[in-house]
Amino acid sequence: MCGRYALNATAGDLIEHFGLISCPEWNARYNIAPQSSIPVIRLKPGAGRVGQLVRWGLIPSWAKDPSIGNKLNNARSETAADKPAFRSSFRRHRCLIPANGFYEWQAIEVEAKVRKQPWYIHPTEPGALFAFAGLLAAWNTPAGDTLVTTCILTTGPNALMVPIHDRMPVILAPEQFDTWLDPDNPDVDGLRGLMQPCDPDLMAAYPVSPAINRGSAEGSECIKPVEVVS
Repeated sequence: MCGRYALNATAGDLIEHFGLISCPEWNARYNIAPQSSIPVIRLKPGAGRVGQLVRWGLIPSWAKDPSIGNKLNNARSETAADKPAFRSSFRRHRCLIPANGFYEWQAIEVEAKVRKQPWYIHPTEPGALFAFAGLLAAWNTPAGDTLVTTCILTTGPNALMVPIHDRMPVILAPEQFDTWLDPDNPDVDGLRGLMQPCDPDLMAAYPVSPAINRGSAEGSECIKPVEVVS
């Protein structure tokens, strides 16, 4: 799964990196949790790639209760194209979720007790950004407003992630962006083929402070490396 991530890039950075025609302003965040408002990238037909702020935690259009979004922060890429909660989004409403890095928790034994050690996983190339594969859904609120929400697709671990966790976000390469974002692309099997662990050489990881577990933790201290006491 992917339960926390960081995006400290500016709107200008996102416009340049992803070739966007527009992007909402964004303040650096180092501990983004589900239910946050986050930037995603989608393809606007006839225009190009645009940035948009949406809520993390997908609410299917048919949902009676928006609280279902609290449980749908991630979707397993192996089954998303077939699951009722994600099927329509997988076919027509796909996005990229930009990130400077993400967190995952490794189970380690310390003094005969198991605890969870957080790790920060980031691109090896300085200044690079991850592009998570995401899904979008629009839900009509009782007040008549439209709430757009998203989730992150996950896959099995690559070689770097295996010692840390058994899941990781689907991270797409630039040459895959157009195929993934195109809402008129009907090739579900081809889209499924993109749902693979990315090259581990493109990623690096190091342990960070358990302070990241607090939802109130924020700032660059969140991604500061620490030594693991074993």
